[in-house]
Parts: sequence; C-alpha cells; structure tokens
Amino acid sequence: MAEQVFPTKGNLMNIKKSLSLAQLGFELMDKKRNILIRELMSLVEQAKEIRGSVEDTYKEAYQALQTANIINGVINDISGGMTVDDSLSVTYRSVMGCEIPRIKIAGTVPTLNYGFMNTDSFVDKAYICFDRAKKMTVKLAEIENSVYRLTNSIRKTQTRANALQNIVIPRYQEQIKFITVSLEEKEREEFSRMKVIKSRKIR
Repeated sequence: MAEQVFPTKGNLMNIKKSLSLAQLGFELMDKKRNILIRELMSLVEQAKEIRGSVEDTYKEAYQALQTANIINGVINDISGGMTVDDSLSVTYRSVMGCEIPRIKIAGTVPTLNYGFMNTDSFVDKAYICFDRAKKMTVKLAEIENSVYRLTNSIRKTQTRANALQNIVIPRYQEQIKFITVSLEEKEREEFSRMKVIKSRKIR
C-alpha cells in the first residue's frame, strides 16, 4: 500500500523529481556493479593462474633448500645472516570508489647477502628460488586482497540497487499514482460542482 501523502500538485512534482533521481541512482548502481564484476572476473582468472604457479615455485624452492642442506650441511648460519626485507610499498587505485591495493617490491634483481667462502651454487639456487616465491606471493596477496575488497563492494552495491529497485522506486510510483487519482477525482468533483452552480444561475 502506498504511503499516504497529501495529494497536492506541489507534492506530485516533488515526488516525480525524487522518482527520477531514484531511477538515475539505480542505473548508476547497476553500471557500477557491472564494472566491479568485470574487474573481479579478470582478477579471479589471474588468481587461478598464479596460485598454481606459487605452489610449483614453493615446491621447487624447498627442494633446492633441501639439496643445499644436504650438500653444505644445515645452512642455519647463512639464513641467520639474511637481512629483513622491508622493500614492500603499498599504493591504491580506485575502481568505482573501491580502493584496490598495488604492492611493489623495490628491487627486481636479488642481491646476495652472504659470502662465497662457505657456500656454493646450490645455496644460490635456493636463494633465487625463494626470492621468486616471495615475489609471486606478493602478487597473489595483492590479487586476493583486491578480490576480497571488490566482492564486498559488489555486495554493498547490489544491496543498494535492490533497495532502490524493489522499495524506493515502487513506493514513489505508488505515491504518484495515489496523488494523480486523488487530483483527478477532485477535478471531477469541482467540474460537477461548477455545472450545478451554472445550472442554478441559469434558472
């Protein structure tokens, strides 16, 4: 049932404006949702591809580490001398108001933090494999965080679009219908009254 409003031409004009804005809002929400879904689908495909690669890269890295440990003995002394990597930086890009992270690593070429006296190529291979695994993990983290943010934004957009389509717009339409019918009824009553007055004057 339509929310009762006072049936005046002023209210009718105001509600028609509100209806027009609500319909425009729904169209914008629908476009936003479609753009976010398209962005999400492309990231989901990337995540599928990189997830398999990350697993293979970690498998290769741990095999290289195992080989280095077998040939050189357990390389705890070497690993203890490694510096903490704080070269990550995070920036954001906006997709229809949704902030998507971009993670960058400062150095693209791995730099060795150990000497060559007690190490060999097997240690180097393990180091390079783990460096590659680190970079792929950063990329996967960026994509999965973006997917999570986009999913939340799509859900909120869908909720707002549904509210406009199923609640706000129908309510305004019902109010417009109620006011229009009421005004037409008043016009008919006024016309009938004027006819009666006119006929009485003629008599």
